[in-house]
Amino acid sequence: MSFNTIACLDEDCPLAGLVQSGDELLSINGHPIHDVLDYKFYAYDELLTLCFRDAGEIEVEKDEGEDLGLNFEDYLMDNATHCANKCVFCFIDQLPKGLRNTLYFKDDDARLSFLTGNYITCTNLSERELQRICDLRVSPLNISVHATDGELRAKMLQNKRGAEIMDILHRFAEAGIEMECQVVVCPGWNDGAQLQKTMEDLSALYPAVNSVSIVPVGLTCHREGLTALTPFDEESARATVSQVEAYARQCLEKYNTLLFYCSDELYLKAQLPIPAEEDYEGYPQLENGVGLLRLLEEELRYALENEDERPAKPFSIATGVSAAPFMEKLCALAGADARVYAIENDFFGHTVDVAGLITGGDLLRQLRGRDLGEFLLIPLVMLRHGEGVFLDDITVDQLSESLGVPVYPVDNDGDALLSAMLGRM
Repeated sequence: MSFNTIACLDEDCPLAGLVQSGDELLSINGHPIHDVLDYKFYAYDELLTLCFRDAGEIEVEKDEGEDLGLNFEDYLMDNATHCANKCVFCFIDQLPKGLRNTLYFKDDDARLSFLTGNYITCTNLSERELQRICDLRVSPLNISVHATDGELRAKMLQNKRGAEIMDILHRFAEAGIEMECQVVVCPGWNDGAQLQKTMEDLSALYPAVNSVSIVPVGLTCHREGLTALTPFDEESARATVSQVEAYARQCLEKYNTLLFYCSDELYLKAQLPIPAEEDYEGYPQLENGVGLLRLLEEELRYALENEDERPAKPFSIATGVSAAPFMEKLCALAGADARVYAIENDFFGHTVDVAGLITGGDLLRQLRGRDLGEFLLIPLVMLRHGEGVFLDDITVDQLSESLGVPVYPVDNDGDALLSAMLGRM
């Protein structure tokens, strides 16, 4: 089956009655449609001539930018591009065997970067693809930089094309592509002087480089045969936060933006306070774990101001070791009778302390027999997207039955958190 095969049409699709499910889109205004980027770009105009395999040519008039309402068998209308790197810090390479197959797939697809916010390294982009990104103005893109020193980056990615990063970033900048970047910092590799060089090189590309997140490397206990890496401790995390904040202040003076932001995880590892809301400048890197906790607290404060009721029933919250003290603070802020349990990550190793990688098995073993109150709250990020299943395939219902209390996943939203604390689930 062709990737351009139509699965269904929206009810208000202007092509309803003219095109049937199972037909294939071949071109728009004479441009061959190879994938979703071609489709979205060439379907943007008001007047379109679409060519289908069965329905032939059809002319359509619509509002500029209005979606045509065609849904295809495959979202990308193509295979997802596989990662060509063997990064020394790759988290997928650190997964234990026996998990579901989808967890082991490494994508590095510019289309997913644009459409869903995935990060790409740019090492598998052909000249044609690079030029198409520039020609179609595929923006914004989310780019994993890690280091701007070509030799170091090629070594970290174990891909000689990693050295091309600055040429590619300059090319995107000249084409008007907006870039959100990230740097996964590995102590002894791309921290210190190398991190300083990376920040200076990226700031020189402002405003094309719109924001940069600084994220600590995540290391599991399943690193047999992989490059030896050193995890962050409190001292090294504090040093990195201090370095990034100092350079960000220079950027604020020069560009009127901080530009560089440390992830929440780095602040927690450093045992430093989460910055104030204004220091996140509208949260440009929220999806990369930058400012999630600050936004959660601000939203909870706002929700409390607009809610007369306060949590009365005893309940519990289970979260990662790093975020547990912060959740205790939020429970106190809400005046809640709550117990916060910091779950050690036995599945991935105790160096992994974030909530999103806690398994159902670890929750079950560490919470069984504990005082959980009338219900247990867990962060929604623990679960597979859109499903009530943990990374180890234990379901929320199974956990609830085993613990003997209702278990409620809660999104990272202050209003949702207060509603859950009040038992409004």
